[in-house]
Amino acid sequence: MNTIELNYKVIGEGEPVLILHGFLGMLDNWKTFGRKLGETCQVYLIDQRDHGKSPHTDDFGYDILAQDLHDFMVQHQIPKGNLIGHSMGGKTVMRFTQLYPEMVTKSVIVDIAPKAYNNHHTDILDALHSIDPPTISDRGEADDALGKYISDWGVRQFLMKNLSRNKEGGFKWKMNLELLTEKYDTIIQAVDTETSEAPTIFINGAKSNYIQPSDESEILEVFPNASFHTIEDAGHWVHAEKGDELLDKVIEFLS
Repeated sequence: MNTIELNYKVIGEGEPVLILHGFLGMLDNWKTFGRKLGETCQVYLIDQRDHGKSPHTDDFGYDILAQDLHDFMVQHQIPKGNLIGHSMGGKTVMRFTQLYPEMVTKSVIVDIAPKAYNNHHTDILDALHSIDPPTISDRGEADDALGKYISDWGVRQFLMKNLSRNKEGGFKWKMNLELLTEKYDTIIQAVDTETSEAPTIFINGAKSNYIQPSDESEILEVFPNASFHTIEDAGHWVHAEKGDELLDKVIEFLS
Protein backbone atom coordinates (compact mmCIF):
# COMPACT_ATOMS: atom_id res chain seq x y z
CA MET A 1 0.00 0.00 0.00
CA ASN A 2 1.30 3.44 -0.90
CA THR A 3 2.12 5.75 1.99
CA ILE A 4 -0.02 8.88 1.97
CA GLU A 5 0.61 12.14 3.78
CA LEU A 6 -2.24 12.84 6.16
CA ASN A 7 -3.25 16.41 6.94
CA TYR A 8 -2.57 17.29 10.58
CA LYS A 9 -2.15 20.07 13.12
CA VAL A 10 0.28 19.93 16.04
CA ILE A 11 -0.30 21.77 19.33
CA GLY A 12 1.95 22.02 22.38
CA GLU A 13 5.08 20.20 23.49
CA GLY A 14 5.87 17.09 25.49
CA GLU A 15 4.67 13.50 25.32
CA PRO A 16 2.85 12.84 22.01
CA VAL A 17 -0.91 12.27 21.93
CA LEU A 18 -2.53 11.52 18.56
CA ILE A 19 -6.26 12.19 18.10
CA LEU A 20 -8.45 10.61 15.41
CA HIS A 21 -11.95 11.91 14.56
CA GLY A 22 -15.04 9.91 13.63
CA PHE A 23 -16.95 9.12 10.42
CA LEU A 24 -17.56 12.24 8.28
CA GLY A 25 -15.57 14.28 10.82
CA MET A 26 -12.21 16.03 10.64
CA LEU A 27 -9.46 17.29 12.90
CA ASP A 28 -11.29 20.65 13.31
CA ASN A 29 -13.90 18.85 15.44
CA TRP A 30 -11.20 18.31 18.08
CA LYS A 31 -9.45 21.71 17.91
CA THR A 32 -10.87 23.17 21.13
CA PHE A 33 -10.16 19.95 23.05
CA GLY A 34 -6.71 19.68 21.43
CA ARG A 35 -5.73 23.22 22.42
CA LYS A 36 -6.55 22.52 26.07
CA LEU A 37 -4.84 19.11 26.10
CA GLY A 38 -1.86 20.74 24.33
CA GLU A 39 -1.11 22.68 27.54
CA THR A 40 0.21 19.45 29.08
CA CYS A 41 1.53 17.43 26.10
CA GLN A 42 2.13 17.51 22.34
CA VAL A 43 -1.13 16.91 20.49
CA TYR A 44 -1.38 15.74 16.88
CA LEU A 45 -4.85 16.30 15.41
CA ILE A 46 -5.12 14.16 12.27
CA ASP A 47 -7.51 14.03 9.30
CA GLN A 48 -7.92 10.35 8.43
CA ARG A 49 -7.80 9.45 4.73
CA ASP A 50 -10.80 10.53 2.65
CA HIS A 51 -11.77 13.04 5.38
CA GLY A 52 -10.99 16.71 5.95
CA LYS A 53 -7.96 17.86 4.00
CA SER A 54 -6.29 14.44 3.75
CA PRO A 55 -5.95 12.75 0.34
CA HIS A 56 -8.88 11.01 -1.35
CA THR A 57 -8.04 7.37 -2.07
CA ASP A 58 -9.66 4.30 -3.60
CA ASP A 59 -9.74 1.98 -0.56
CA PHE A 60 -10.84 2.15 3.06
CA GLY A 61 -10.89 -0.16 6.09
CA TYR A 62 -9.46 -0.42 9.59
CA ASP A 63 -6.26 -2.25 8.61
CA ILE A 64 -5.62 0.54 6.10
CA LEU A 65 -6.41 3.32 8.59
CA ALA A 66 -4.14 1.68 11.18
CA GLN A 67 -1.37 1.45 8.57
CA ASP A 68 -1.87 5.17 7.81
CA LEU A 69 -1.42 5.97 11.50
CA HIS A 70 1.69 3.79 11.66
CA ASP A 71 3.16 5.55 8.61
CA PHE A 72 2.29 8.96 10.09
CA MET A 73 4.14 8.14 13.31
CA VAL A 74 7.17 6.93 11.36
CA GLN A 75 7.12 10.06 9.14
CA HIS A 76 6.98 12.31 12.21
CA GLN A 77 9.53 10.29 14.22
CA ILE A 78 7.07 9.30 16.94
CA PRO A 79 8.25 5.85 18.10
CA LYS A 80 5.47 5.53 20.69
CA GLY A 81 2.50 7.63 21.76
CA ASN A 82 -0.86 7.90 23.48
CA LEU A 83 -3.85 7.55 21.17
CA ILE A 84 -7.37 8.99 21.34
CA GLY A 85 -10.04 7.90 18.88
CA HIS A 86 -13.69 8.88 18.62
CA SER A 87 -16.27 6.60 16.98
CA MET A 88 -14.73 5.39 13.68
CA GLY A 89 -11.42 6.84 14.88
CA GLY A 90 -11.80 4.72 18.02
CA LYS A 91 -11.99 1.59 15.89
CA THR A 92 -8.86 2.73 14.03
CA VAL A 93 -7.08 3.07 17.38
CA MET A 94 -8.31 -0.36 18.53
CA ARG A 95 -6.97 -1.99 15.37
CA PHE A 96 -3.70 -0.06 15.65
CA THR A 97 -3.12 -1.36 19.20
CA GLN A 98 -3.58 -4.91 17.87
CA LEU A 99 -1.24 -4.49 14.89
CA TYR A 100 1.43 -2.19 16.37
CA PRO A 101 1.40 -2.75 20.17
CA GLU A 102 4.99 -1.57 20.55
CA MET A 103 3.99 1.92 19.36
CA VAL A 104 1.20 2.44 21.94
CA THR A 105 1.60 3.84 25.43
CA LYS A 106 -2.09 4.13 26.34
CA SER A 107 -5.29 4.47 24.33
CA VAL A 108 -8.55 6.31 24.90
CA ILE A 109 -11.63 5.12 22.99
CA VAL A 110 -14.50 7.62 22.93
CA ASP A 111 -18.05 6.30 22.54
CA ILE A 112 -17.55 3.22 20.39
CA ALA A 113 -17.26 -0.53 21.05
CA PRO A 114 -15.33 -3.05 18.92
CA LYS A 115 -18.60 -4.71 17.87
CA ALA A 116 -20.44 -4.45 14.54
CA TYR A 117 -23.18 -1.82 14.32
CA ASN A 118 -26.38 -1.71 12.31
CA ASN A 119 -26.63 0.75 9.44
CA HIS A 120 -27.63 3.97 11.23
CA HIS A 121 -26.38 6.63 8.80
CA THR A 122 -28.89 6.09 5.98
CA ASP A 123 -30.62 9.46 6.49
CA ILE A 124 -27.29 11.27 6.72
CA LEU A 125 -25.85 9.68 3.58
CA ASP A 126 -29.11 10.23 1.69
CA ALA A 127 -29.08 13.88 2.79
CA LEU A 128 -25.48 14.38 1.66
CA HIS A 129 -26.17 12.75 -1.70
CA SER A 130 -29.23 14.97 -2.18
CA ILE A 131 -26.93 18.00 -2.47
CA ASP A 132 -24.96 18.94 -5.57
CA PRO A 133 -22.31 21.19 -3.97
CA PRO A 134 -21.09 22.96 -7.17
CA THR A 135 -24.61 24.31 -7.75
CA ILE A 136 -25.14 25.67 -4.23
CA SER A 137 -24.90 29.43 -3.75
CA ASP A 138 -24.56 29.57 0.05
CA ARG A 139 -24.58 27.50 3.25
CA GLY A 140 -28.20 28.42 3.97
CA GLU A 141 -29.24 26.62 0.81
CA ALA A 142 -27.27 23.54 1.90
CA ASP A 143 -28.86 23.67 5.36
CA ASP A 144 -32.35 23.81 3.83
CA ALA A 145 -31.58 20.78 1.65
CA LEU A 146 -30.16 18.78 4.58
CA GLY A 147 -33.14 19.81 6.72
CA LYS A 148 -35.46 17.72 4.54
CA TYR A 149 -33.70 14.62 5.92
CA ILE A 150 -32.17 15.75 9.25
CA SER A 151 -34.13 17.74 11.84
CA ASP A 152 -31.20 18.10 14.28
CA TRP A 153 -29.53 21.49 13.69
CA GLY A 154 -26.30 20.36 15.42
CA VAL A 155 -25.93 17.34 13.11
CA ARG A 156 -26.51 19.57 10.07
CA GLN A 157 -23.83 22.01 11.26
CA PHE A 158 -21.41 19.11 11.82
CA LEU A 159 -22.03 17.85 8.28
CA MET A 160 -21.74 21.29 6.71
CA LYS A 161 -18.20 21.62 8.06
CA ASN A 162 -17.44 19.29 5.13
CA LEU A 163 -18.46 21.95 2.59
CA SER A 164 -15.55 23.84 1.08
CA ARG A 165 -16.06 26.85 -1.21
CA ASN A 166 -14.83 26.55 -4.81
CA LYS A 167 -12.83 29.50 -6.17
CA GLU A 168 -14.94 29.43 -9.35
CA GLY A 169 -18.19 29.44 -7.36
CA GLY A 170 -20.29 26.87 -5.57
CA PHE A 171 -18.94 24.34 -3.11
CA LYS A 172 -17.33 20.89 -2.95
CA TRP A 173 -17.23 18.17 -0.31
CA LYS A 174 -14.00 17.84 1.67
CA MET A 175 -14.64 14.15 2.36
CA ASN A 176 -14.63 11.45 -0.32
CA LEU A 177 -18.39 10.90 -0.16
CA GLU A 178 -18.57 8.32 -2.97
CA LEU A 179 -15.92 6.05 -1.44
CA LEU A 180 -17.21 6.41 2.13
CA THR A 181 -20.71 5.47 0.96
CA GLU A 182 -19.34 2.49 -0.96
CA LYS A 183 -17.28 1.33 2.06
CA TYR A 184 -19.92 2.05 4.69
CA ASP A 185 -20.45 -1.66 5.50
CA THR A 186 -16.72 -1.94 6.22
CA ILE A 187 -16.86 1.07 8.55
CA ILE A 188 -19.63 -0.40 10.74
CA GLN A 189 -18.13 -3.89 10.93
CA ALA A 190 -16.52 -5.30 14.09
CA VAL A 191 -12.85 -4.87 14.91
CA ASP A 192 -10.70 -8.01 14.79
CA THR A 193 -10.87 -10.15 17.96
CA GLU A 194 -7.07 -10.34 18.39
CA THR A 195 -6.15 -9.53 22.01
CA SER A 196 -4.61 -6.14 22.74
CA GLU A 197 -2.79 -5.67 26.04
CA ALA A 198 -2.60 -1.86 25.74
CA PRO A 199 -3.91 0.02 28.79
CA THR A 200 -7.18 1.37 27.38
CA ILE A 201 -10.11 3.39 28.70
CA PHE A 202 -13.52 3.32 27.01
CA ILE A 203 -15.35 6.59 27.67
CA ASN A 204 -19.01 6.85 26.67
CA GLY A 205 -21.72 9.49 26.82
CA ALA A 206 -24.62 8.53 29.10
CA LYS A 207 -27.16 9.69 26.48
CA SER A 208 -25.50 7.68 23.69
CA ASN A 209 -26.31 4.05 22.91
CA TYR A 210 -23.00 3.22 21.19
CA ILE A 211 -21.58 1.44 24.26
CA GLN A 212 -24.01 -0.62 26.34
CA PRO A 213 -23.24 -2.10 29.80
CA SER A 214 -23.65 -5.53 28.13
CA ASP A 215 -20.69 -4.72 25.81
CA GLU A 216 -18.17 -4.57 28.66
CA SER A 217 -17.53 -8.32 29.00
CA GLU A 218 -16.98 -8.59 25.22
CA ILE A 219 -14.61 -5.60 25.26
CA LEU A 220 -12.59 -7.15 28.11
CA GLU A 221 -12.09 -10.33 26.09
CA VAL A 222 -10.26 -8.32 23.42
CA PHE A 223 -8.87 -5.56 25.67
CA PRO A 224 -8.18 -7.26 29.04
CA ASN A 225 -6.56 -4.08 30.42
CA ALA A 226 -9.60 -1.92 29.66
CA SER A 227 -11.40 0.32 32.10
CA PHE A 228 -14.69 2.18 31.60
CA HIS A 229 -16.06 5.63 32.35
CA THR A 230 -19.41 7.27 31.58
CA ILE A 231 -19.84 11.03 31.20
CA GLU A 232 -23.29 12.20 32.30
CA ASP A 233 -25.43 14.45 30.09
CA ALA A 234 -23.30 13.71 27.01
CA GLY A 235 -24.37 12.05 23.78
CA HIS A 236 -22.15 10.59 21.08
CA TRP A 237 -20.13 13.80 20.54
CA VAL A 238 -18.70 13.75 24.05
CA HIS A 239 -15.82 16.10 23.19
CA ALA A 240 -18.21 18.77 21.88
CA GLU A 241 -20.86 18.42 24.59
CA LYS A 242 -18.76 17.80 27.71
CA GLY A 243 -15.23 18.64 26.57
CA ASP A 244 -13.89 19.76 29.96
CA GLU A 245 -15.10 16.61 31.73
CA LEU A 246 -13.60 14.46 28.98
CA LEU A 247 -10.35 16.42 29.22
CA ASP A 248 -10.10 15.88 32.98
CA LYS A 249 -10.65 12.14 32.59
CA VAL A 250 -8.14 11.85 29.72
CA ILE A 251 -5.45 13.74 31.64
CA GLU A 252 -6.06 11.60 34.72
CA PHE A 253 -5.82 8.39 32.67
CA LEU A 254 -2.74 9.39 30.66
CA SER A 255 -0.85 10.51 33.74
